[in-house]
Amino acid sequence: MDPPCQECIKGTVHKGQPLGKEEMIHGLNTYVIGNRTNPRGIIVIYSDIFGLPLPNNKLIADAYAKSGEWLVYLPDFFKGDPVPLTIADLLIPVDAANQSTFAKYTGFLARAPSFVMWMMRHKEAPTNKVCVDFLQALRRATPRGQKIGMAGFCWGGKYAIRAGLESNMIEVDGEKVPLVDAVVALHPSHLVVPDDVEALVVPVSVGWGLEDTGVKIEQKGKVEEIHAKAKEAGRKLPETEHKIYRPGRHGFAVRGNPDDPLERACLEDSLTQGLDWFKRWL
Repeated sequence: MDPPCQECIKGTVHKGQPLGKEEMIHGLNTYVIGNRTNPRGIIVIYSDIFGLPLPNNKLIADAYAKSGEWLVYLPDFFKGDPVPLTIADLLIPVDAANQSTFAKYTGFLARAPSFVMWMMRHKEAPTNKVCVDFLQALRRATPRGQKIGMAGFCWGGKYAIRAGLESNMIEVDGEKVPLVDAVVALHPSHLVVPDDVEALVVPVSVGWGLEDTGVKIEQKGKVEEIHAKAKEAGRKLPETEHKIYRPGRHGFAVRGNPDDPLERACLEDSLTQGLDWFKRWL
């Protein structure tokens, strides 16, 4: 596994070292932080493609747990096979202004074969099953009065939203219940519309970047149009909110530049978006 690089660590408003620890939870190695005694609820985080080795992802989990209200799980949904951190600064540089177009594309071309192979190892169906299996086990093990929220970033955003679909509901003690009770998705990539958003049964908050080249802002309009048509057809949908971040480069909620005031605001405000949503619904 590639060691964390200084730029990877720098790309976050959260300082210091991660405070949680890794342990096996429902079959997956999971970074755990927060209230283990009497949490108000559980928050599951599905990270970007860099997974647990990227310190930012653990520090985000720490930030969600900081209030003492939540027990936070950051599972290794990649099962020990995240994208190497050597690719992180090519795909989502902390300071894009210092990355030349030549350096970006020559560097990525050199690593493209390994990235394509990674994508082949993480196709949609098996990836979805890993996530759903974990959430099903968690839901069945969680007391009925305790709620579960899920936050997804980039790659993980799609699967967080899917966790709130009617088709993923399961039966627990004779009652059909959703896998989670509320969802936050920040710059969710590879969304399939209408399938991933049409039949939601839990409240969802989505953060979009105005200048996001990985998740086009036009996707927001498509989701809103699908929901508008569903409501016109008489379908009752849970509340969905959309927030737009400026400049909102791809990865703005994980690897924005803290030395840039606008990008720092994206980092801080997207964290507040998630915390406020879970405080409201969990």
